[in-house]
Parts: sequence; C-alpha cells; structure tokens
Amino acid sequence: MTIEINLELSDADLAHFKQLMQEAIQKNSGLSEDEVLEKAQAVVSQMEQSNQPDFVKSRVSSLADLIAAVKDEEWQMPEDEKKDILTSLIYFSEPQDLVPDDIPVLGFLDDAIMIELVIQDMSLDLRSYRQFCSFRRTEEKRRGDAAKVDRDSWLAGTRSEIRAAMRKDRKASSKRSFFRRIM
Repeated sequence: MTIEINLELSDADLAHFKQLMQEAIQKNSGLSEDEVLEKAQAVVSQMEQSNQPDFVKSRVSSLADLIAAVKDEEWQMPEDEKKDILTSLIYFSEPQDLVPDDIPVLGFLDDAIMIELVIQDMSLDLRSYRQFCSFRRTEEKRRGDAAKVDRDSWLAGTRSEIRAAMRKDRKASSKRSFFRRIM
C-alpha cells in the first residue's frame, strides 16, 4: 500500500528556503567550481546509496544531470549559464541543513525540496542539456565509429540550436525564477 502526501509551501516557507540559499551562497562564495561540483556530487552519491523514499530518489537524477551539464566539455556551457547552475548547486555544499540527513525517511526531505526548487529554476537548462545528450547518443549510434570523425561540427550545430531555443524560451517566460531573483 502506498500513501500520497502533498506538500504546499506558503510564501513564508519559500522565503525561508530562499534565505537558506542566500546564507549558503554567502558562506560558500569562496568555493571553487570544482569544490561546489564535488560537494554536490557527494550529496547525490549519499542520496543514491541510502534507502530513500521515491519522492527523494525522483529528484536526485535531475541534480546529477545539472552537475553533468557543467562538467560536460562537449556541451560547452557558456560562463553565465555555468555560474547560474553553480550558484544553484551551492546549497548542497552545506554540511548542516534543516533536517539531519541521518534521520530515516525524512533526512533528505529538505534536500528534496531544495532540489525541486533548483530544478524549477534550471528547468530550461536541464531540458536543453538532456535534449543535447539525447541527440549525441542518437548520432553516436547512427554514425558508429564514424561518430569520432568531425564530431565537433555535428555537435556544434545542434548545441547552438538548442541554446538559441533555450534563450528564446527564457525571454518569453514572464515569470522570474525563484533563485535568480536573489542572485
């Protein structure tokens, strides 16, 4: 038997998470890109290795994809986009969070909520990166060993198209993102 529990975060609740993000940004502003990625990856690994409820597990892959997008040399992420993602990941550099992670079932609840907020902010970036990865896998299968020949040119065209569409969608979006308003 399963049970569904929905959480509704009020404006005050969201303000609290925004404050936590601001504090994490201030406290960890001196961390290098590699340190932020390493600490966020450690959270992903910890969450994947522990027995977590599905509401936590379902969000971990998106956090892992954001980390992968920053690290993926073929994606060639522009610095401004990379900075936005790294800033969003900085919360996961904090060893102490609202709910201690070692509490069974609920330990990663606050992390799952923060991941959800980050995913909402980075949804266009995440969608674009996943689209790029899908194209790359399809082309690698289709081209076989020839995929290595002229790889940069066939990736560059699609990468450029995907990024242009993402920027267009970002401009068309009338609402500002949750965290980008504080950065």
